[in-house]
Amino acid sequence: MKTQVRSAFVSDVHLGTSACQAQYLLDFLKTCRMEYLYLVGDIIDLLHMRRRVNFTPLHEQVVEQIMALARQGTRVIYIPGNHDALMRRFCGQMVAGIEIHRNRVHYCADGRRFFVSHGDEFDSALHAGVFWYVVGDLSHTLLLRLNTLLNGTRRLFNLPYWSLAGFLKKRIGKANQFIRRFETIAARQAQELKYDGFICGHIHQSGMRRIDGVLYCNDGDWVEHCTALVETNDGRFELVHWADHKEVLVRESDLEEEWVAIPQTN
Repeated sequence: MKTQVRSAFVSDVHLGTSACQAQYLLDFLKTCRMEYLYLVGDIIDLLHMRRRVNFTPLHEQVVEQIMALARQGTRVIYIPGNHDALMRRFCGQMVAGIEIHRNRVHYCADGRRFFVSHGDEFDSALHAGVFWYVVGDLSHTLLLRLNTLLNGTRRLFNLPYWSLAGFLKKRIGKANQFIRRFETIAARQAQELKYDGFICGHIHQSGMRRIDGVLYCNDGDWVEHCTALVETNDGRFELVHWADHKEVLVRESDLEEEWVAIPQTN
């Protein structure tokens, strides 16, 4: 596993909740050296913390490590999501050495341009408000609690991290349809804006697809899958899983072109 990367993208950390896998993210941030660190939304779950706060010392260490990276010369760019939307009032400002933006254009080492956004702007096009409230909020919260309980038990037996939530999500047809539609709408957005690709989070499903000449990248999350998107020094992207077992899940160089009927975003 390479420890020197040009850029790293992480999202959906949900610090302040019991589901956050802070120990793995902290290890990732301490192990990898990077020029750019993009925090692509839902880093601190301010929405959840209105009801209940579970901000542990490990969560504090994650924040401290991010700030340390900024002090050491890493350019840290924070793009708030829907769970930390209160931070959007600071867009355009610098806080503790961290840039805060609503969205951003990332320039790769090879000259390509990628639009970076959390991804919640597509909720209305996907009619996701009711879906995520009825299914995503209630049942998903329960599922994450079971996920935390299961992996706490697995650690007692020295078994590696395993995502129950991710396992079930892949086997639910409705969820797969939602993810595919989200991916194609994001690709369409990049296509319309004349970018080479789109980088986002939001749906807790890491992925990398080359759709109609556009590269769609989702960096995943740190509550279910423990994944990040990294840009290598030559400007190529990789999806990495970083838990007890560390591996490269997808390399951009291995992708094939897909041609699909990309839906309109309006």
